[in-house]
This record gives sequence, C-alpha cells and structure tokens, in this order.
Amino acid sequence: MRQHPLRLALALALAGAVTVPAADAQQAKPTPIRQPDAPAASSTSAAKVASQADDTVDLDDIRNFTRVYHIVQQAYVEKLDNKTIMKAAIGGMLQNLDPHSEYLDKEGLAELDEDTTGQYGGLGIEVLQVDGTLKIVSPIDDTPASRGGIKAGDTILKVDGTVVDSQNIDDAFKKLRGDPGSKVTLTILHEKSDKPIDVPLVRERIAVTSVKLRQLDPGYVYIRISQFQEDTSTDLDTKLAAWIAKNGAPKGAVLDLRSNPGGLLTTAVGVADTFLDAGTIVTTKGRLQDANLRFDAHPGDLLKGAPMIILADNGTASAAEIVSGALKDNHRALIMGRRTFGKGVVQTVLPLDADHAVKITTARYYTPNGTSIQAEGIKPDIALADLSVTKSETAPQLIGSEADLPNHLVNEKASADEKGAADDDGKLATQDYALSQALNVLKGLALGRAATHTP
Repeated sequence: MRQHPLRLALALALAGAVTVPAADAQQAKPTPIRQPDAPAASSTSAAKVASQADDTVDLDDIRNFTRVYHIVQQAYVEKLDNKTIMKAAIGGMLQNLDPHSEYLDKEGLAELDEDTTGQYGGLGIEVLQVDGTLKIVSPIDDTPASRGGIKAGDTILKVDGTVVDSQNIDDAFKKLRGDPGSKVTLTILHEKSDKPIDVPLVRERIAVTSVKLRQLDPGYVYIRISQFQEDTSTDLDTKLAAWIAKNGAPKGAVLDLRSNPGGLLTTAVGVADTFLDAGTIVTTKGRLQDANLRFDAHPGDLLKGAPMIILADNGTASAAEIVSGALKDNHRALIMGRRTFGKGVVQTVLPLDADHAVKITTARYYTPNGTSIQAEGIKPDIALADLSVTKSETAPQLIGSEADLPNHLVNEKASADEKGAADDDGKLATQDYALSQALNVLKGLALGRAATHTP
C-alpha cells in the first residue's frame, strides 16, 4: 500500500512541526526530548540526511539502476525524456518506503499549500491508494462528496466510466480535482456492499471551515472539527470563548472527530491544549535529533474541567488521533464510537529547491502513555456500531401514559419546554444516533460531577 503522490497531502499525513509556522502563544510548545539546542528541522537539508548514512551503496546496485534507466530510455513503448524518467525513479523510491512519503514537484507543493489553508477546487475527499484502487479515508463536511453520500471506507472503482487500476491511478486521482462547476461521476463501492453505485458530482471551490459549534441542549456544546488546518486551533479558541460568553460555562462538550483525516501536527497540539491544564500531549521519536520532540500542555482549559466525549470512527486519523490520544491518556475525555484509523507517523517536508521537495516519514508519534497507535488505532472507551435510528411504522398506542387518559389532571409544574426537549431528543437520535448516545453519556457525567461539587 502506498499513498498517491498527488493526494491531499496534509489532510491525512501529518506534516511535522518543522514545515509549519511556529505555534502561537496559546499552543503548547515542543520540548526536545534530547539535544534541546538542536536547530529547527526546517533548516535540515536532504544533503544532511544523506550524509548521515552509515553504509555505502553497492556498486552492483548502481550498475543495475543504470541498466534499468537505459532500458527504459531505449525500449519503453513511448519515448520519455530524461526528466520524466528521473522523476519516476525518485517517486518510486519514496512511494515504496511507506504510504505517506512522496516527492513533491511544483504542482504537489501548490496542493500542499491548498490543503493546509483548506481551499482548492475539487470534491472534498481524502483518498489513499490501496492495491491499485482509491480508498476513501474520509469526506470533508459540507462538500460535494459528503452531500453525495460518500463515506469513509468506500472504494472508487471508476472515474467517469474509466476503471481505476494501478496503470491509471495518477490520471484517476487528478480527475478528483478540477475547476469549480465541472462535473464528474464516481462509481463507488460502499464498505459493506457488493453493489457499486454511480455518484454524479459537481466540483466546487472547497473552502473548508474546520471548526463549527452549536448547542445540543442548554449547557451542552457540540464542537465539530473536520480537519486540522493552519487556523483551526485559533478558530476553536475564538468560537468556543464566544459561545461561553453567550451561554455561560458549559456543563459538558462533545468533540466530534469522526471522518477527520488529520492535518498539521502543531495545530493538533494547540487543539488538545485548549482542553488541558497540564500534562504531555504527544511525543515524537525518530533517527534525526530534530525529530525527537515532546509537546506539553499549559494551564488554561477553556471548559474548566467540564466532562467531554470524543466521537471517533475509522476515518479519525493522524492529527485527530493525536488529540484523541492526548485527551484520553490525560483522563480528560471518553472516546465513543469505533476504532480510529491508526496513522502514528510524522512526515517532514525537506526542500530540494524552490519548486521541489521531499515529504518523508521521519518519526513515530506516541500518546502521553507512551503508546504507538501505528496500524492499530485507538480503541474507544465505549464502542458504538455504525447504526441509525428510524421512526417506528407501527401504530402508536392509544393509551401509553396517564396523560393519554380522557379528563386527566394536568401537572401544574409541567412546562412546554420539557415536552419540547423530549421531542428534540428523539429528533437527534434519528438524525445522528452516535451523537445522541454521546449526549446521554455526557449528561450522566455532568450529573456525577455536579454531585461531587455539591457542598
């Protein structure tokens, strides 16, 4: 399995802190595990990495590479120029290391910038190449893909009627992006289905607002983070502070990280720090001195210790798993849902020149308990199946309570608000079963907290 070289780079793969601006004052700062005076990794060049090799290249390997190069030059069915062949050679070397390392040309760097800012023309999906197919990691909220019913775990079988295979994977991926207003039809196989369906979509200018808040019930706030962009942490702090100023201190919060494919490491650290007063958020360990970092939280939990539930699923990946692991290991939140994706490695972008760079895996990351989630994911504290709730089609009982009896006495303390709240609970369950269950658990935690704080 390898990652497509032109995929939405930072949406799934973590960009190391070395490739983004320094975290602002409200974000936790990295503490080197060793070599605290090591220079920032952004100054590390590809040449420096190469110079650290402790073995030499076998001459026979060099001869074989040269022979293959000449064979491609002379015998390939179509004539290729030397730049094309060399680019393919470099790309193949990186792609065979792991699913996330890749060679970035000018176009790839431009897409990298688009992903970190959350603006590009396309469908709003994160994809990974698996055995010659394009697998959906997650659709982004409020995009053509999510509105079209595409889900995490789906497989793209065809793009505009052309079968996706290992021979045309590059062209298939490029078709996912394009000018806003242009049309494309994807043939999709849902994760637990054996019947492909055609999904016609219209590309849009994707401008992802990564943080959304709303009130679930009086005192309970719902926080949705769809991916980790440059401004996500700052946006979260601003919106949550505004919500608290308007509604008062929350009784509890649901942090929804379902189908969140990740993003920037420093942004994930900043988001976790928003809900922590102290403790380790994440550590990274690699072969380079600059890759060994520890990120610690600072005082300033905006929720003041109010209970939290994190909603996660198999599309919760990368930076989203860092936040989940940090809040879980620091006993700050419970995780509900399904096991997360399991991407526990960090990528660093090493520039080659103004138009080319190498994005390469340089470290593994570990949750505060020292756990690596690579290829394992994070197991939820409360498992939830991927279920939905529908209204019963059976006829309602004529008499289901005292209130249904003719001439019953009205409770003098009953209010319309209570009945409305019950109706809202049923509506939430039919709209989002997992969220309704999270709210129920959150209310229980809030009642327990209130009891322990009663004088």
